[in-house]
Amino acid sequence: MLSLFQLFLAVFAIYSAITYEEETRLLVPLGCLIFMFIVNRIDKGKSEKKTARRSFLQSEMDRVWKKESATIKEQDYFTIESLLWPTSELLLTDAVHFVFKDLGFKISAGINYHSVDRIVKIPNAENVFGVEILMSEGMAEKTHPKISRALQFEKEKREKEKTLIIASTHIHLPLGERNQVSHISKELVDLLVQYNMSFITTHHLYELWQKAKGGEIDIFRFFQNIYSHRGGIFPLKGNGDSQASSFELPA
Repeated sequence: MLSLFQLFLAVFAIYSAITYEEETRLLVPLGCLIFMFIVNRIDKGKSEKKTARRSFLQSEMDRVWKKESATIKEQDYFTIESLLWPTSELLLTDAVHFVFKDLGFKISAGINYHSVDRIVKIPNAENVFGVEILMSEGMAEKTHPKISRALQFEKEKREKEKTLIIASTHIHLPLGERNQVSHISKELVDLLVQYNMSFITTHHLYELWQKAKGGEIDIFRFFQNIYSHRGGIFPLKGNGDSQASSFELPA
């Protein structure tokens, strides 16, 4: 888009130099050249930011690869990027959908509901999750629109169905810092416990995905435990309180 604008300025500068008279013949092309310089600087700045962002993502992926199974290198880069550093809830939803499908869950759009992002069924079990997927620059708050949708699903859900919220929080923080911050407000924790809704982050879903692909955990059993959870943040280690902040994976 910026390139087209620069082209327009160049054409207009030539046109004005040929058509206009006296001082206008000089001032208009000069103004166009100045605008072209400014546009070029803006375009260059965006390109540098994009390159820096890509470099940051690559360094983060390299850091994770050293700790996780080598099979991660065979995964689709775009899916991983959308899961860990989403730019929109639509891309995040697609990434979550891919992960559940890749793990062997039965997943579909919630076409029979008005307010759920995905319906996820554990194979060979009657238990079903109504999954709400959200992203937040900080911690997840009770006022987030997807929480209202989760409460609406609570009214629509059927027997054997449970609300699960999967959230990408602190999306601008490096992965190494995300376990050191709070992912959810106390008000939201209280609400989730009240309605027996469980909560995990996309970062932890990613870790579960890699552990399951490496044969280190039984992913279906893990989500059976989430289904039996009384609500709030699901502790990924041990059977601690639902408000526990520890998300370490079981060895």
